[in-house]
Order: sequence, then C-alpha cells, then structure tokens
Amino acid sequence: MRVSEFFDLGMTQPSLDFLDVDIENDIPIFIDPRAFLAIPSEWGHECVALIKSFFSEVLEAARSKDDRKGKYLLSNLSEPWETHLGLSYAGSRGRGVGNERAVDLWESLKQSQAIQTGLVQDLEETALMIYGIDKDIISDITTNIIREALIEYTQAVCQVYGIPLTKDIPSGNLWDPRSKTWRQNYVQLPTISGDKIVLIPKVIVRYKMTFEQGEYYRKYLLGELREEEFKRNSPLIELLVNGKKRITQKALMEKYGTGKPVLVKQTLKHPEALARYRTERAMPRPALSHHGIARDPERDWPDWDKLLEDVTKLEPGRRDADAYEKAIEALLYAIFYPALTDPRKQTPIHDGRKRVDIRFVNSSQSGFFHWLATNYRAPYIFVECKNYGNDPGNPEIDQLSGRFSPHRGQCGILMCRSFDDKDLFLKRCHDTASDDRGFIIALDDSDLEVLIQEKKKANPSNDLDFPLLRRKFEMLTT
Repeated sequence: MRVSEFFDLGMTQPSLDFLDVDIENDIPIFIDPRAFLAIPSEWGHECVALIKSFFSEVLEAARSKDDRKGKYLLSNLSEPWETHLGLSYAGSRGRGVGNERAVDLWESLKQSQAIQTGLVQDLEETALMIYGIDKDIISDITTNIIREALIEYTQAVCQVYGIPLTKDIPSGNLWDPRSKTWRQNYVQLPTISGDKIVLIPKVIVRYKMTFEQGEYYRKYLLGELREEEFKRNSPLIELLVNGKKRITQKALMEKYGTGKPVLVKQTLKHPEALARYRTERAMPRPALSHHGIARDPERDWPDWDKLLEDVTKLEPGRRDADAYEKAIEALLYAIFYPALTDPRKQTPIHDGRKRVDIRFVNSSQSGFFHWLATNYRAPYIFVECKNYGNDPGNPEIDQLSGRFSPHRGQCGILMCRSFDDKDLFLKRCHDTASDDRGFIIALDDSDLEVLIQEKKKANPSNDLDFPLLRRKFEMLTT
C-alpha cells in the first residue's frame, strides 16, 4: 500500500509532487544532493546551504584530524527509515549511517588522501574517492542534513493534499547551520500505524547520482591516462588494420587497476580530469520523468483522459470553483512535471493581503520553461483559476499581474473554461506585456486538450517543449 492509498487522496503518482512510497518497504531510489541546484526556490537554496554547511565542518574536522568533532558530526547521522527510500527490500531498515558505520566512515575520511589534499570539495564527490561511500550512503547523509527542510516540505504538501498531521512527533536529529550542532525538536508529521512519514519531492530523487565513480574513471580519468600512454609510445598501443592506433580500456585498467585508491592516486597526477568532470557535471542529471519514476504502469502513468474529464465535467460557476482549482492543479502538474514542481494552493503574498490560486516552482532544465527562465524572470509560475461562465476581463488580468514581482517572477497562466471573444482577451494580455506588467498565457478547456495531445505525441526525451505555450508566449512579445 502506498501513502496516497492509505490516506485516500484520490490521486496517483503523476499528479503528486511527493514520491508515493510503499508504507512498509523501501524503494531503491536515492536523493541526489546535486539536484537542489536546479530548484530556484528558497527551499532549494536552504537545502544547498545546509549541505554545504555540514560538509564544510566535516572537511575541516577531517583535515585537522579532530576525532571528537568528526565523530560527533557523523554519529548523529541516523538511518532515515521514515522516508522509505534505499536498498532495503524487506522493511524500511537500510544500511544508513549508524554509530558503528559512523566510526568507520570517519576513519575513511580522516585518512583519505583525497580529503587531505583538497581533491574532494563537496559531499557528492565522496562517492568517487572515499572508501565505504556509495549512492545509498550519500542519500542517507543528505536526508539527515536536510531533515528539517524535508519536514517543512512534508507539512506543506500535507496541507496541499489534505493529509492529516500528528502533533508532538520527535523530529530526529536536525542540523543547525548557525551553531554547527545537531538538535532535536517535536514537530507535526503524518503517521501510519504510529510510525512517522517524511515525504520526499520527486524532483530530487534519482536512480543514478550526478557524480558516479565508474563514469568518472572510464570516461574521464582513463582518457587522460590514454593520452599519456600515447605520448610515451606505450606498448599498450595497438595498430589496427586500417592504420589507426588505439589503446583499449581493458588494457588501461589492467595496467593501472581499479577502485577508489587508484582514482585518488591518478587524479592527483591528472587533476584536469576531475576539473573537466566537475564542469560537465555542474548541473544535476535531469529529473526523472513520469515513466522514469513509474513502478506500476497502471498507477504511475498519467491517465490523461480522466485528468481532462475531471476538469471538463465541472459546471462553470462559483459552486464548483474549488473543485475546478483542484482539478486544474492535478492536470497541469501532470502535464508540466518535471519542469514545474512543488504546487502550492492559495499561496499568500504581501503579508497575506493577496493570494495566488496555484504557485509552481520552475525547476526546468530544458524545454519551454527553461527557456522562459533563461530569458525572463520566471523562478515561479503563477496560475489563477476562473471557473466562469463568461469571459474574464481586465480585472482578472490585473489580479494576476499584481502577483508578479522581480523576486517572484513575471510569468503566469490564467485558466478559464472558454472564451466568447478569445482574440480580445489575448490582446489584453499583449497590452499587459507591452506595459511591462508581466506575461500572462491564457488557457481554456480546448487548450488543455491540445496540451495533452502534444504530450501524447511527443518523444519522452523531448516532451517539455510545449509548442502551444511557446506560440502563445510569442504572441505576447510580437
């Protein structure tokens, strides 16, 4: 049974921002600390700061061989069973950092030449060169460091999806970046059979980390070693029948060996390999798509017809306004994920004097919304939902444009059921853009059908371009 089923949310994974985990067992998926670099929200920035703060303390302790400080920092990293992520298949008890493993990990860090020489700079790089650290350990360490931010996220999405919270739940260890210490608190969290649950945003999980030992060795470090062998006119060189020369990976690996000690030794000799790897891995791997996350096609692939019907079956008017907003949020999230994430409904701004129907975080790494964020201010995308029986007018446009700001962004979507005079409304949106009051894309029920058809026809590797949105945006700027 999954979280959505236990709490009877009436929604499936494609419309949920959190990973809909099994409530009894772990699933083999991991938090990539690099993923937060693609999240432009305050929450994303907070997670980056927490990770950097903690790992800087670990590096300082390891380089100064401060046993007391190092063991204190690492011994407070517990197994985060409350997330249900990891490699344990029979119940949520993975191989995270317990007290015994913390001592072993501390010794590995303290004695590592990669640490002492400054080769390793970030948490995710430990997977390349530190014995005993792989993606599951990095995921568990990250979970511990950002536990307080994950609790805040859990509380927020529980409000969005109507999941009840239980008071006075022990938080577990929380990293305090100001005091550089661990602390604990009592918090509100969802519980299942007395066990707490911490929900994880889909956008931060991966099957493969951005930094991987095997990839770095084969594609980067061996490349440097191959060039060195060619310069030496090495006996490893093979002459092919076409006259070309080659050195195989197998030959290089037989000569130099494998494993993390080899990576440390050779990287110290060839630091340019790591520099190039860092440059090319500056941003995380793309977020997993719906199909990438899917464990059960019947539950995890979007049911586009039902999502659209949930919108179109509603009668225009005030009575179904709340249901319309909920249906729009579920449909737009499924269409736009992973470009848009973390939907928040009735988001207050201006100290609560104004509210936004739906606010998305623009987490895009490609496609239309990435282009939008690159060329305009669009860290957030605002959506206003108007379940009207007639055309919205200037007041509705002014309402949405009033939510824009240089900090929050200047792009939004106005949803309505239909237009009697669509051209007139589009001209009003164009006027708003021309007056430098922001960019509003107007969508109605018929446009939703087009977006879904685009999604169905698109190549899964290129389904974030949204040609309809691009055409509508171009109309605002020409």
